[in-house]
Amino acid sequence: MKKTHFLLLTSVLLYCSTTGAAETEPDFSHKSWDDLLTRFVKLSADGTASRVDYEGFAKSRPKLAAYLDELATVSEVDFNRWSVAEQLAFLINAYNAWTVELILERYPGIESIRGIGFLPGAAWRLKVVELFGRQMSLDNLEHDMIRGWDRFHEPRIHFAINCAAVGCPALSNRAFIGATLDDQLDRNARQFLKDRSRNYAIRGDLYVSPIFRWYREDFQDGWGGYESLPAFLAEYGEALGLSEAQKVALMSGRIRIRFSRYDWSLNALDR
Repeated sequence: MKKTHFLLLTSVLLYCSTTGAAETEPDFSHKSWDDLLTRFVKLSADGTASRVDYEGFAKSRPKLAAYLDELATVSEVDFNRWSVAEQLAFLINAYNAWTVELILERYPGIESIRGIGFLPGAAWRLKVVELFGRQMSLDNLEHDMIRGWDRFHEPRIHFAINCAAVGCPALSNRAFIGATLDDQLDRNARQFLKDRSRNYAIRGDLYVSPIFRWYREDFQDGWGGYESLPAFLAEYGEALGLSEAQKVALMSGRIRIRFSRYDWSLNALDR
């Protein structure tokens, strides 16, 4: 072996041993999920909310089932070789697709996802998700992985994962993909905050979705350099309809943050 080739090989092996395996492009496509979303998710005229055609989804349930089976074929070893963006896009899509499947199991006789099971929050604790060779719940997927793994550290996932409720941020009508994930998350955040039925300023107070109360720690954990909820909201002040003076008042505590009502009714097109 020539000396230059030997040195190059040695350098590559040393790099891999100290930094781990290099990222690889995922041999996985979300196109079938994207096709379903495009057909059966209807955005409002201003794009701030969406309704789901569960009847249409039900008629195409074999295609949804095939996509869920495809998700389950991905090994954790292969998953961990992907870029962080590809990993997060995969998990968000999995969460949303399994939530739709959970609703379809009971549709049309369901008024709210909270009506599933006997105890509060039962829907999110059912072992309905199959990933990485094991059964898990939606709570496991969201809290243990999407929120729990330090590799992501991404509060904007709360505008991407959908809980099948009207009060939840819109279910996107396109699948998430790693190459455009940051833009997709940012767009979802801004569109949600533009919804004046859930986020609005009135009489010196700023009312925002209870999502910001439930997951406040995620929005003040340093993402983007923001270490407080007011700082995060001020960054999206334009979407909230705040003036520059109001942003300053929010940051100084002169505008109080309050929380609006959350609508748990099913986000069905026919409701």
